[in-house]
Amino acid sequence: MKNILVLLLIGVTILSCSNDDDVANPTNCDFTTLVDASEYADAPSDQVTINSVAIADNCLKVNFGASGCDGNTWELKLIDSESVFESNPPQRNLRLSLKNEEACQAFITQELDFDISNLQVEGNQVLLNITNSDQTVLYEY
Repeated sequence: MKNILVLLLIGVTILSCSNDDDVANPTNCDFTTLVDASEYADAPSDQVTINSVAIADNCLKVNFGASGCDGNTWELKLIDSESVFESNPPQRNLRLSLKNEEACQAFITQELDFDISNLQVEGNQVLLNITNSDQTVLYEY
């Protein structure tokens, strides 16, 4: 009788466990991509040089630089225009918005990851055009 009670308690304990570890943040990106036509048009556009872009999982890794003191006060956003251009593959336009009020002459380089999972469209790929650079990258999912 004691063994049955122990087995029953173990069974209830196992069944009451749940796996919700992946619910909070499905990616390990630094920031989320903003999808907003008015922000795309009106967000700050201080001078920024995009050195490279690459995709790892659902993150767009952007290596960029701008003049400044240390880059700690920069406000950055990756913004999508909300438009999907029907081509093969479909295309979306994005721009890296930088608000930079630092007045130093140093050139600072940084690398940030942006979650691009919200840019997925029908099918399994979309071409991402970074409009304030000459960079284009194919996002396959």
